[in-house]
Amino acid sequence: MTDSPIRTRSDERRQREHEESHEDADEREQCPECGGRLLSDAEHAETVCDDCGLVVEEGEIDRGPEWRAFDSAEKDRKSRVGAPTTKMMHDQGLSTNIGWQDRDAYGKALSSRQRQKMQRLRTWNERFRTRDSKERNLKQALGEIDRMASALGLPENVRETASVIYRRALEEDLLPGRSIEGVATASLYAAARQAGTPRSLDEISAVSRVEKDEIARTYRYVIRELGLEVKPADPESYVPRFASDLELSDETERRARQLLKTAKDAGIHSGKSPVGLAAAAVYAGALLTNEKVTQNQVSEVASISEVTIRNRYHELLEAEEGTVA
Repeated sequence: MTDSPIRTRSDERRQREHEESHEDADEREQCPECGGRLLSDAEHAETVCDDCGLVVEEGEIDRGPEWRAFDSAEKDRKSRVGAPTTKMMHDQGLSTNIGWQDRDAYGKALSSRQRQKMQRLRTWNERFRTRDSKERNLKQALGEIDRMASALGLPENVRETASVIYRRALEEDLLPGRSIEGVATASLYAAARQAGTPRSLDEISAVSRVEKDEIARTYRYVIRELGLEVKPADPESYVPRFASDLELSDETERRARQLLKTAKDAGIHSGKSPVGLAAAAVYAGALLTNEKVTQNQVSEVASISEVTIRNRYHELLEAEEGTVA
């Protein structure tokens, strides 16, 4: 005689609930009229029977996004899960920021007691955002990078790269003996050259709080210690900006590029300032296309002397004549 398992009331109740849940699931998946398969029509927000067409549910909530994305990168870019992290902020944009407006959600002004409370909250929030000297250092440096990049009209990718370079310099302990502004300026100068949108040392020093010699010295030190690969500045990369600032035609810009390519082939660009060559090429291109522009105007845009322009543009024209001959 075999022993049968003992079943308690709780076991029977659990089994009954399990069977009822299966029956409810089957009812949800089947049409109540014909027993056919139910389909969810997301376009019309309805649940319909695939066989008889009966609308079982309508007005369903669409929990998906209202935008379309055609690849994974676009989907990530359009996803609304808060602001993206960025290296341009010392906390990467992850901390809380309390607005400066003393108004509530309805736009009404706060009372004096509430304003005092909000001011205390802002003070403590600022203290928590910069908890140590390293974060205070980063906050000051990244603010300087953003200020100088805005003054120089540099794009966001250059600012992001400059922020990464400065963070690396800070992590590898390159700042002792050097100013925060100097390393920040050198990082921005290196990032601009890496991105192919270089700015001359004169332009950089004009918006920086440190001297030109210190920027050059710190720049050489940073790229050597961090092992950055920075190619020599190409004179052609300056031409579009100079031509745009002088409001010159596309034909003049094309002629300036052609002059620089001829100079490279002849080897006369070696050892000469790329900014001076670019300015001279723009001036010579304007002369060849009969556009009115003076050496003084070009020198102001390029931040170099008129003597440099005169010397270089003669060399460019001689190289061009030598190629034609």
